[in-house]
Amino acid sequence: MSIDSVRLYFKQFNREQDILEFDSSSATVQEAADTIGVERARIAKTLSFRGEEDKAILVVAAGDAKVDNKKFRKTFGFKARMLSPEQVLEQTGHEIGGVCPFGLKNDLDVYLDISMKRFDTLYPACGSTNSAIELTNDEIFTYSWAKDWVDVSKGWEEEQKENIVQDSLSK
Repeated sequence: MSIDSVRLYFKQFNREQDILEFDSSSATVQEAADTIGVERARIAKTLSFRGEEDKAILVVAAGDAKVDNKKFRKTFGFKARMLSPEQVLEQTGHEIGGVCPFGLKNDLDVYLDISMKRFDTLYPACGSTNSAIELTNDEIFTYSWAKDWVDVSKGWEEEQKENIVQDSLSK
């Protein structure tokens, strides 16, 4: 599992040619933003958590969002515990830095965080530390077979407000 599994996965949607591969790393939100040339928030990061019965759940969120533990517990009914890098690879088939909700090794529940809804398009990884694809929220929802939209993050609203203030001050 890797970019090859994601490419094969996107073939069913005739989108495999839209996968972007880079000479530089896109393994972190900042590296991806720098490589692609977009703001950090438009990187759709896939977070892997321990679910029930040893099955992981994935939450895809905007690059500037942080998990809010209280919201997570209220939404899912258990504490937010991230998987180790080994568990991520075992559950998703993708290594840290390339984790995405596409071409997964196992059938995992995928949720999309509302932090992404403020953008027309975002860039999730595609199974490797140097890949991404530009997708709309509807496409991410469809292609990831997401179960639902959730509100389990924080930080992005404050950053968004700060950016609006900075923009108005610079005019």
